[in-house]
Amino acid sequence: MKTIAHLLVGLILALTVASAHEKAVGGPNGGRLLTALEPHAEFLVLPDRKVQITFLDADDKPAPPAAQIVTVTTGSRLAPTTLAFLKVGDVLVSTNPVPAGDNLPVVVQIKPSPDAQTVVERFNLNLALCPDCNRGEYACVCDH
Repeated sequence: MKTIAHLLVGLILALTVASAHEKAVGGPNGGRLLTALEPHAEFLVLPDRKVQITFLDADDKPAPPAAQIVTVTTGSRLAPTTLAFLKVGDVLVSTNPVPAGDNLPVVVQIKPSPDAQTVVERFNLNLALCPDCNRGEYACVCDH
């Protein structure tokens, strides 16, 4: 009986370690993949500090935005900045840049359609460059 219990514990541990080391997947443009909604979207900070949201299809390929409504809140918790978005080509780009700072809290709210529930994703916007994958730390796909 102890042997079966040991085998089960070993199997559970092996599965836990394997799932913990799954490689993170980033967005097609080098941004952070937002997985709270299906299909996914990508959050990317552009060189001018504006945010680009790229919606993806079921195969995680870029798809033009439809009726999605996006709001991003970031900056100081005492004086947050809300970013609104405009359609530019096949992506949404914020009308104003991310405020100064390289490590900011972010709340992304996406309403997939007018009658759908808003999907919320929160993360830390660390703009430092990862030395291993050369992405911003907020979009890092390394296992470090």
